[in-house]
Amino acid sequence: MHVGMILDGNGRWALERGRARSVGHRAGARAVRRVVESAAGKGISVLTLFAFSADNWRRPVTEVEALMALFARYLSTEADRFAGKGVRLNVIGRRDRLAPPLVSAIERAETKTSAGSEMLLRVAVDYSARWTLASAARTLAGHAPRCDTHVEDRFGRELERACHSVAGVPAVDLLVRTSGEQRLSDFLLWESAYAELLFVPTLWPDFDGADLDAALAELGRRQRRFGGLATVDGEGGLGRSENRVGRRAGDATGDPRPLAIG
Repeated sequence: MHVGMILDGNGRWALERGRARSVGHRAGARAVRRVVESAAGKGISVLTLFAFSADNWRRPVTEVEALMALFARYLSTEADRFAGKGVRLNVIGRRDRLAPPLVSAIERAETKTSAGSEMLLRVAVDYSARWTLASAARTLAGHAPRCDTHVEDRFGRELERACHSVAGVPAVDLLVRTSGEQRLSDFLLWESAYAELLFVPTLWPDFDGADLDAALAELGRRQRRFGGLATVDGEGGLGRSENRVGRRAGDATGDPRPLAIG
């Protein structure tokens, strides 16, 4: 299962307490640790967290600098913990606009955790789904035969390369946004084509394992048809979809593929 999360509400959490926004971001980093630890054993193979969008560069310089410093500390303190728990870390997004020391820290953390097989944790930093889509399209343009039936799968691989993602990540099953806002904010637009969307009022720093359990329970109550028709079970109720689930993002063949602070 792939869960994506838009981590919204750090600033409001701090302001409600009369504190600086940076205090909210630090509280948000603690929430990340809680949720990552809680995700273990819940059937989540991929967790993608939206930490810093390409549009967040518009925030005050002091806030951006504080966020980048917090992210660097997070990498240095959590990499060993992840490696010990079998969590593989992958930072997705642009890297050409990040400070070289931060890029080096990202690469060290990814290398240190590369053997992790329990869960893939992707953290989106300087990420824009639209930029990634455009970059992949530019790369693929002129190289795909006009009748290429696998063009969507190839495009999915180009998307992964464009945002420095590891290969073969499945499509998003559940996309959660905290703080009550109800928009996608340019996050995983391609990968979330058939994702279930859940908007919760909890501010991100307050989000914990119980909230994650509630989100997964809500996903379990929903019927996912993927464009197909619902079957009828033996008791006259609606059963599972006739369509196949678990496809890789961008795969149009229908074949199942094995195996988400601002």
